[in-house]
Amino acid sequence: MTKVDYEKVGALIGIEVHQQLDTKTKLFCNCPTQIREDEPHFTFLRRLRPTQSELGEIDPAALFEFHKGRVHVYENYDDSICLVEQDEEPPHLLDKEAVDFALEISLLMDSQPVDEIQVMRKLVIDGSNTTGFQRSVVVAFGGAINVNGFTVPIQTIGVEEDAARKIREDGTNTYWRLDRLGIPLIEVATAPAMKTPEQVQATALRIGQIFRVTGKVKRGLGTIRQDINVSIKGGAIIEIKGVQKLNLIGQVVQYEVQRQVELLKLREELKNRGVRAGQINNEIHDVTPLFKTSTSKVIKGALKHKEGVFALILPGFAGLVGWELQPGRRFGSELADYAQFWGGVKGLFHTDELPNYGITAEEIKRLHKHLKTTQSDAIIIVAAPKQEARDALNAVADRTREALKRVPAETRGPLGDGTTRYSRPRPGAARMYPETDVAPVTVTQQRLDRIRQALPELPEEKLQKFKKEFHLSDELAQIMIRSLRIDLFEQITKSHPQLAVTVAASLETTWRNLEREGVAVDDIPEDQIILIFDHLAENLFAKEAIPDLFTWLAKNPQAAVEEAVQNLGLGAISKGELKAIVDTIVKENSKMISERGDRAMGPLMGMVMKEVRGRADGKLVNELLRSAIKVQLDSK
Repeated sequence: MTKVDYEKVGALIGIEVHQQLDTKTKLFCNCPTQIREDEPHFTFLRRLRPTQSELGEIDPAALFEFHKGRVHVYENYDDSICLVEQDEEPPHLLDKEAVDFALEISLLMDSQPVDEIQVMRKLVIDGSNTTGFQRSVVVAFGGAINVNGFTVPIQTIGVEEDAARKIREDGTNTYWRLDRLGIPLIEVATAPAMKTPEQVQATALRIGQIFRVTGKVKRGLGTIRQDINVSIKGGAIIEIKGVQKLNLIGQVVQYEVQRQVELLKLREELKNRGVRAGQINNEIHDVTPLFKTSTSKVIKGALKHKEGVFALILPGFAGLVGWELQPGRRFGSELADYAQFWGGVKGLFHTDELPNYGITAEEIKRLHKHLKTTQSDAIIIVAAPKQEARDALNAVADRTREALKRVPAETRGPLGDGTTRYSRPRPGAARMYPETDVAPVTVTQQRLDRIRQALPELPEEKLQKFKKEFHLSDELAQIMIRSLRIDLFEQITKSHPQLAVTVAASLETTWRNLEREGVAVDDIPEDQIILIFDHLAENLFAKEAIPDLFTWLAKNPQAAVEEAVQNLGLGAISKGELKAIVDTIVKENSKMISERGDRAMGPLMGMVMKEVRGRADGKLVNELLRSAIKVQLDSK
């Protein structure tokens, strides 16, 4: 796969950043914005279906979800979820605190607030909302932010209610927890003005920084999500929804641009082969008898349950179903996504990858003979109940005809490696309509003036403060103002200014080092991070213990710092105990000290720190060790 020239392919990228607000109550009721892990008190279920808009249209994305035929089971708590979330009571007035925050962000981004805020409904019937729609408001239009010297225009700033949490799927049932439903989300949408993955990732970072300097957003995994819109010349607008990790954004953009480039190349290859859309029909062939004795586990399982094996011919597609679009994902992966979502099948086979998976060369030979195909044709095979297989193969036929015409506009979901998969069709204009149960909110000049007077400093305005008041080096101060943990840094140093350098180094350098080692530091609850530095200020352990504490808490996010200290044996040791350890190590290595003199300091320092394992301050160890080495040398 060749490297992409983003300018040449005409890449245009926009991003929507959604962040949970740390408000006292939810957006349309007085319930707390509290995520719960204890057992729910009761459940109820719903089946959702699409309705026509005021224009008489049905949104394709809503119709898609309806065809899945799922039943949605909602988990509830008596003491923190009310009838509003259950859609048994009309929504209350729009939360003032959430609106004020959105106006604050608008002013920080030079966006123009609206005169009147009108609540809208956005049709969503995937089950993530009991109502079948999501309520949202636009608070401001326009504006811009500067990202490393590049101006990124802002299109809209708004607030919307977060969705319910998907807990699990069990057959046709999907289980949702309503604790998250209704938590206010700030949404900032940029214009599609970015052209490279680096610009998109830097923009997401910048928006996140502005959110965090306000000190009014929630932290942790799941509190921030990015939706990315990517298009290239000759391609389509692809929406990638729900990217949670900032450092994955650039990879997602890179792979999506590559995917569209490869789809356009695939289209040209099909044209060169003379393949026409009319040659691809929806004739589904029952080929079950050909696989009666198959050793394939998938096919044997299907036949055991009295299901069948069905095939679709793709004329001229031989070798192209295996065309690589993204690392590890081929055109066949796209077809499998469509088959899974529209037909509910678990997957498909195609002749570009066969014989394999227990399907023999002889079986493929019989298949080609039975279907009277040529060596230039590809065959798609599905083992499933008859109707599911037909729905799946019809979706595959539709997708292959699209491959001859265009890159289809669609919504995709991110995978852990930065690649994406098909999620659903792109929603249309029919999904938005006014909310008649909530009164509009007038935005007065007095309200804007009050918010403007209390605007926080932007990150770059904090640079000198970090260097002068907290004595951070220029490099560390620069890193800190670019950090998404800048608000956490300020919260901790407000109580412990003497720890500023240690806090900054821990939240950035240590954090990144652990991330590179695969430690899920983002899973550590914020209150436990704050407690680490509270205990450090009380000298309960040494700062050298912080990497071990971060690592242990990342693996045990429900545990407390005190438990981590106990399990790791990190309780601080006395100066007397430390001196005894230093003296012993110096005595055991007297020969090395005699040979190297002061140059023995480095290796001995490592030995002592390994022995004390974060239970002693490195500065004190250094002092005691130098003194002991000097005594040893003087005695010679």
